[in-house]
Amino acid sequence: MLPRLARIAAIAGGFLFAFTLSQRATAAREGQTLPGIGWAVGILAILFLVSAIVTERTQGPEADLRKDMMWGLAAGGILIFAFFS
Repeated sequence: MLPRLARIAAIAGGFLFAFTLSQRATAAREGQTLPGIGWAVGILAILFLVSAIVTERTQGPEADLRKDMMWGLAAGGILIFAFFS
């Protein structure tokens, strides 16, 4: 089993990759992407971050996968906000 940091990084990287691929496909099909999408993902990243913090403090080790998913989505969302805003 991967260490937690590696799982979080893999989830964040996968989220960033999927978002970038989606944006490129949209730009190729329609010529432009949705304005402000980086800001929208940034807001979602904040929600994922709050969820990660709450889950980390209230759940035990049985919820490590859920915690890692929330941390990874928050980190990926922050990266997307940094690159697309």
